Amino acid sequence: MPEQLENPFRGTGLPGQDVLPISDPGGVRALLASCPAHAVTPLHEAAALAGEAGVGRLYLKDERARMGLGSFKALGAAHAIARDAAAVPDRADWATALAGRTYVTASAGNHGLSVATGARIFGAAAVIFLADTVPEAFATRLRARGAQVERAGATYEDSMAAAEAAAAAHGWALLSDSSWPGYTEPPLRVMEGYLELAAEAAEQIDLPPTHILLQAGVGGLAAAVAAHARAVWGQRPQIMVVEPDAAPALIESIRAGRLVTTTGPVSAMGRLDCKTPSMIALAGLARDADRFVTVTEDEAAAGVAALARHGFATTPSGAAGVAALLAGLPGLDAKSRVMAILSEGPEDG
Repeated sequence: MPEQLENPFRGTGLPGQDVLPISDPGGVRALLASCPAHAVTPLHEAAALAGEAGVGRLYLKDERARMGLGSFKALGAAHAIARDAAAVPDRADWATALAGRTYVTASAGNHGLSVATGARIFGAAAVIFLADTVPEAFATRLRARGAQVERAGATYEDSMAAAEAAAAAHGWALLSDSSWPGYTEPPLRVMEGYLELAAEAAEQIDLPPTHILLQAGVGGLAAAVAAHARAVWGQRPQIMVVEPDAAPALIESIRAGRLVTTTGPVSAMGRLDCKTPSMIALAGLARDADRFVTVTEDEAAAGVAALARHGFATTPSGAAGVAALLAGLPGLDAKSRVMAILSEGPEDG
C-alpha cells in the first residue's frame, strides 16, 4: 500500500501564503475559443478496470492527444504565451505578435513542448533546458517544434538553475511551471491553463466523483484541478495527491509545514520527478487536498501494465493516479466514484 499522509492543513492552508491557484476557467476558455487546434478531450469510464480496483466507477480524463502534443501540458505554457500575445498593443498579426522575444524554461519534456509550440505560434523563439535524465525522444520532439535544446545537469532542479541563469544573461522571458518567492505571475498563468481540463471533466462526468486522484511533480496540475473541484463540488470529494516515492516534494513539505527540497534517486515517473514543489501549488494543495500519497517504481509499472491491458497506453507518469488506486487506498469501496487523469501518452507518441 502507498505511503500516505492525511493533510493537517486541509481547509485552512499553510500560514503566510497569499498567492493561491486560480479556480475560475473563464479566462483560459475565452482564449481557447479562438484557437483552431483546441478540442475537448474525452472522459472515459473504465468499468472493467474499476472492477479490478474494487471501486464502483472509474473515470479517466484522457489528455494523451491534447492539441496534438500528447499531454495536458499543451494547455499551460501555450496559454501563458497566448496571454502575452493578446496583450501586445496594435498587433497586426497573431503570427508575429511576439517576434523578437525568447522564452526559456527547464522541462522534463511536456512543459517544454508547450513552450516551444506557443512560442512558434506567436513568432517568438524558445530555448528549453533538459536534465541529462530526460529521454532523447523529448529532445527530438522539442527540436521538431523549433526549439533550441540545451542539456544541463542531472536533475530538473539543475536544468531550472541553468534556465534562470540564461534568462538573466540574455534578457529572455523565463516561463517556468514552478513558482518561488518573487516569481509567481508566469507560473500562475501556466496553472490557469490547466483549468480547461478540469472544467471539461466537471461538465462531462455524470455524477460527482467521491475521490479524485491527481499526480504531481511540482504540483501545478494537481493544484489547478483541486481548486476547480472545490469550486464546483465543494468539500465532498476526497482529493488525493500522488507522487513518486523518489520525489516526495509535496508530502514532505506538508509534513514539515513549509516548502522543502527533497532528495532521492531518478524515477521512471520522469515528468513527476521533481524534488522541490511549486510554492503556489503547495499553498493550494495544502488548502484543498485531503491526503498525500507516494507510489513506488514497481507500483507505477503495475499501473502502466493494467492500463495497457484495458487499452490505455501511457507512461509511469501518466498512470500514477491509477497506480495508487490499484496499490490500495483507504476508504474506497464498491460505492466509490473515482476520477483520475491520463496525463500523457507514450514517450514515443
